[in-house]
Amino acid sequence: ASYCISMSMCHVNKPAIFHTNPRYILFIHMVVNDMIQVTLSISLFIISYSVYKISVSVCCILVLITLFTTENTPLNLACMALECYVAICMPLRHAQICTVKRTLMLLGLIWATTMLSVLPDLFITLAIEPLDFFNTQVFCIRQTSFRSAVLLKKRDVTYSLFLVLVWFTIFFSYFKILFTAKTANKDATKARNTVLLHGFQVVLCMTTYAAPLLLSLLQRLFVLNYNDSLFAFYIIVQVLPRSISPIIYGVRDNTYRGYLKRYLLCKFRVRKHPDP
Repeated sequence: ASYCISMSMCHVNKPAIFHTNPRYILFIHMVVNDMIQVTLSISLFIISYSVYKISVSVCCILVLITLFTTENTPLNLACMALECYVAICMPLRHAQICTVKRTLMLLGLIWATTMLSVLPDLFITLAIEPLDFFNTQVFCIRQTSFRSAVLLKKRDVTYSLFLVLVWFTIFFSYFKILFTAKTANKDATKARNTVLLHGFQVVLCMTTYAAPLLLSLLQRLFVLNYNDSLFAFYIIVQVLPRSISPIIYGVRDNTYRGYLKRYLLCKFRVRKHPDP
C-alpha cells in the first residue's frame, strides 16, 4: 500500500509548486530514494532465499547502491527537519535561505557524504583482494563482499559520526520549534509534530547504524531460528521506516492530499465511466 502511495506521489509531482518548494523537493527525493532502497533490499533478500549465492562482482554493485540509498534517508530527514526549523523560527528569511538552488546543492551534498562513506569499501576491497575473489560465489551481504577488518572499523566510526550529526540536528530543530509552538501558532504546532515524526522515523532508520551489534545479538539469542529473526529485523529496520514516509509526510500535507484525491477520483471516474 505504501509503495502504491509513493508511486502516486511521484505521478502527481508535476505541478510547479512541487518543483519550486524546497520542502517538496526534499520529500520527493526521499520517496524516490526509499523506493530504490526497498526494491534493491527486497531483491537481495529474494536472491538470498532462492539462489543463495551470487557472483561477488554483482553482489558488490547491488550492495553499494543499497548502502547509498540506506544512508541517504537519515541525512534527508535531518535536512527536512532543518527546513521546518527555518520555516517556523525564521519565516521572514525562509524564502531567502531555502531556495531551490540551495536545496539541490544540499541533495548533492547528501549524495557526496554517502559516497565518501561507502566508496572506500570498494576501493579498499579492490586494493587488497585478489582478482579471483570477484569471480567467486558468496551469500550476498555487506560482510561477505567487503570483508576486510579495516572496513568494519571504518564503518563503526562513520556510523557513529552520522548518528551524532543527525540526532543533534533533529533535537535542535525539535526544541527550537517546540519553544516557538508555545505561542499557540497553528503552523508551529504542526511543524513540531512533523519534526517529532522525523525523530520517530530516524529512530527506526538509525537502527541500521547499530545493525552489526544487533545482528550478532540475534545470532546468539535465536541460534535455531536465525534466518527468521533476520527477516523480522529486515522488515522492522529497512521496510517499516520507509513505508511510513509517504503516509506521515505526504498524506498529512494538504497540498499533496488535494492532488492525490483529485488523481484517485479521476482514475475512479474513468474506470466507472469509460469513454465509448
